[in-house]
Amino acid sequence: METESFEDKGGWVIDQQSFVVMNSSYIMAHGMGRPVKDAATTVKFPKTGKYHLWVRTKDWAPFPKGPGKFQVLVDGKSVGQTFGESGSDTWKWYDGGLVDIRNANIKLALKDLTGFNGRCDALLFTDDLKFTPPNELEALTAFRRKLLNLTDKPQEAGRYDLVVVGGGIAGTCAAISAARMGLTVALIQDRPVLGGNNSSEIRVHLMGDVDKNHYPKLGRIVREMDNGDPGNGNPDAKEYGDARKISIVKAEKNISLFLNTHVFKVEKENDIITAVVGRDIATNQERRFSGSFFSDCTGDGTVGFLAGAEFRMGRESKAETGESLAADQSDDFTLGTSNLWASVDRDTVSSFPETPWAMQFSDEYHIDEPKSDWQWETGFGNFNTITQAEQIRDHNLRAIYGNWSYLKKNKAAKYGKKELAWVAYIGGKRESRRIIGDYVLNQMDIQEGKFYPDGSVTATWTIDLHFPDAKNSKYFEGQEFFAGTKHIKVAPYTIPYRCLYSKNIQNLFMAGRNISTTHVAFGSTRVMRTCGMMGEVVGFASYIAAKYKTSPRGVYKDHLAELTGILKGETLAPQP
Repeated sequence: METESFEDKGGWVIDQQSFVVMNSSYIMAHGMGRPVKDAATTVKFPKTGKYHLWVRTKDWAPFPKGPGKFQVLVDGKSVGQTFGESGSDTWKWYDGGLVDIRNANIKLALKDLTGFNGRCDALLFTDDLKFTPPNELEALTAFRRKLLNLTDKPQEAGRYDLVVVGGGIAGTCAAISAARMGLTVALIQDRPVLGGNNSSEIRVHLMGDVDKNHYPKLGRIVREMDNGDPGNGNPDAKEYGDARKISIVKAEKNISLFLNTHVFKVEKENDIITAVVGRDIATNQERRFSGSFFSDCTGDGTVGFLAGAEFRMGRESKAETGESLAADQSDDFTLGTSNLWASVDRDTVSSFPETPWAMQFSDEYHIDEPKSDWQWETGFGNFNTITQAEQIRDHNLRAIYGNWSYLKKNKAAKYGKKELAWVAYIGGKRESRRIIGDYVLNQMDIQEGKFYPDGSVTATWTIDLHFPDAKNSKYFEGQEFFAGTKHIKVAPYTIPYRCLYSKNIQNLFMAGRNISTTHVAFGSTRVMRTCGMMGEVVGFASYIAAKYKTSPRGVYKDHLAELTGILKGETLAPQP
């Protein structure tokens, strides 16, 4: 039983952020210190009798034991053990003992005991009482696929002119732009909402200007997606316009929208992608999407990575790029991931549990804020933002809960009637892979305001490279969770179209924070209104590529004047 497939999730939430290291989603009891409603499902057993129960879980904060405790209930009765407090932060199968199944149909449930992010990947009942399920990833993946009856031939989802993977602002704008040019588009998003970092799940406001463009055509779709400026971490989910974003996409007859679908496989012939395969994060149903062109708008450069596209991750050296702001030596340092949070005022005083497993704060050092902003950030080269996404999120949670517990206990006059109302459990990433294109944008291009012949998106955001806050480093050296920055002004500059397609994969576009830049230049290009305009350009370019049966590079080499004409609003195919 894959827990993400439970019929009733109760108060548990699906987390797919570690799919790349687990090949699975799982569910988590994200109650912010208040136990959540049971997750439950009905199971039909082939026969009654004795079964051995195995529970795949972990202790996410073993200091020495964490708070993620839960029980497994069979027809309302606990099997006996309490899970999630083993003292080990490794995902593995735990022995749940023998269970006597007396009815062919039983109700199976997970009972959260704390509200502090207990998690469960899967449950296994076996009548082979000597069997031990595998923990090694390759064997476990094969085991999952066998028991889930997943075949090597996923369901065909159709063929499209453009397959956009990633439904953040960049990907959504790319899909809309291409669809309005008459292309058939599949928009694939691995969460139930669109908007990425601007969704209600992460709650980062849009930044970058859309009204300083050299090209008046750009930015119109970004404006449609823009729900105003609710700030970062606003406790009101509606302020981020999830429903509005989805309604705009569903109004486009040429877009097929696939939410909750994580792309994990790429098919290709030589240097041309032919299809991608995605799995539903709840049902585990797999679908295959074939297409003429693909756009990687995942942020992590997932499609490019799976296809063998050249990419960079981390910082280049001064010697390599000639940038004054580059690192002295190249390294793996990346900007971090934020999990924002907010409290609200209540009429009565409330308490918050003790958190001995969390980060510990004191009168000497704590963060006296009723809500977060962008500075609540973990990463900084201490974690890999892709393969350690779960650990980064969990580190952020330990900081949030530890600090809040301190404020509630030690600053009761100010925080007594405040209640923790929202904490993001999906990480808001800044930096991971950058796919290499035919041009790599650099610091000099940005600060000198260069305008190349294929200049497209006009960008205005500062070079904004985060680093650990000095005071936070003093008290939590090597475990920083709070950031600082120095905004370095730039001249309005244009991002060359050559940064928006892969150097070595013929039919791969990209838009968003994974485009072809140096680490320093990325500090300016990464904000969402700018990324959205990149998506608009990709939509226009894919139309030209399809029209002339050429490649993204062919658009640059042979049809740049037509692309520029569309950006200027001089040449535009009629909207279908």
